[in-house]
Amino acid sequence: MSEIRYRRGAALTGALALALTLGACSSGKPAPAQGGGAGTGKKTDGPISIAYLQKQGDQEYFVSEAAGARKKADELGIKLTMVNLGNDASKTITEVKSAIAQKSSGIIIVVPESAVGPQVAAEAKKAGIPLLTSDDQVCVSGPKPAACGKADLVARVGFSGVQMGGEVGKRAAAEFAKTGWSPADTRIVYAWKQDTTVCTDRINGAKAAWKEAGGPDVQTIELGTDNTPAGAQAKVEATVTANQEVKHWVVMGCNDENVSGGVKGLNNAGVKGADIVGVGLGAYLACKDWQAGADNGMKAALYIPGDEVGKLAVQAMYDRLKNGTEFAPEAFAPTRMVDAGTWRDAGFGCK
Repeated sequence: MSEIRYRRGAALTGALALALTLGACSSGKPAPAQGGGAGTGKKTDGPISIAYLQKQGDQEYFVSEAAGARKKADELGIKLTMVNLGNDASKTITEVKSAIAQKSSGIIIVVPESAVGPQVAAEAKKAGIPLLTSDDQVCVSGPKPAACGKADLVARVGFSGVQMGGEVGKRAAAEFAKTGWSPADTRIVYAWKQDTTVCTDRINGAKAAWKEAGGPDVQTIELGTDNTPAGAQAKVEATVTANQEVKHWVVMGCNDENVSGGVKGLNNAGVKGADIVGVGLGAYLACKDWQAGADNGMKAALYIPGDEVGKLAVQAMYDRLKNGTEFAPEAFAPTRMVDAGTWRDAGFGCK
């Protein structure tokens, strides 16, 4: 078993390295990201210390990401400081300034909201230290990365939101096709934090993939949430109350929290698992239902390895600081669709 895990780990590491390479220009040389920090190609002499600031640091995905970052930092022999920003934009700026004051060599950040991005980038640039984002994008010139030119986007490590959403939408359409449900008495719920660019990318990808996969025209309900299970659950319960005539539900969202919370909200409102198609994004909550043998409507989930993103982000920052290697504009970790029968094969634990 240990040999199998080792081979899986080696394969994943290779995939990550390939993803980092593919994020560069077609010339094969990494393209410098215009938004990230200062001191292009400048090496850091002496000990390296990195501050990794995360939103929602107690969320399962980000806990995994932090564990991966710590593991990579230990391998490289560098100092890593992890900070949980929660959802506090004010704390974000305070912690960025604190990292700078403590002479951190570089900053990796997952911003709580994109609006704080320009100030974060400005603080790093003023201090002359590299800035790298993980997961969520940051624009130097404005609060909305989606409206930002590529030259103003800070380099990012994570996943392709559109591609991830596409996998979810495609699987949801396939699951719907098995049911024989009538589109007329079915509703699709999309749940996400609507001011978060990567979440919107995922939802747009899911919508497009649903159609491309042959999903029928089904009335949709878009719910703005705080990306937590409780937030999604409350919104979905209220939605069911307002739509008593609906018999069947499809649930998609930005993350496992939205889908897991949405499915639970439906269950609490009296909707059985047989009348639900939930496709999560993360698999770290979905697997708990499968592990418990629950038949609550969570049909599948896209596994996104947060620990590998943490490792990749720390490696990229180390290479920048130690060797002067420019960040690729974007580097993506691989994903995999899993369900109750296959999630264990993906090689991740379910805590």
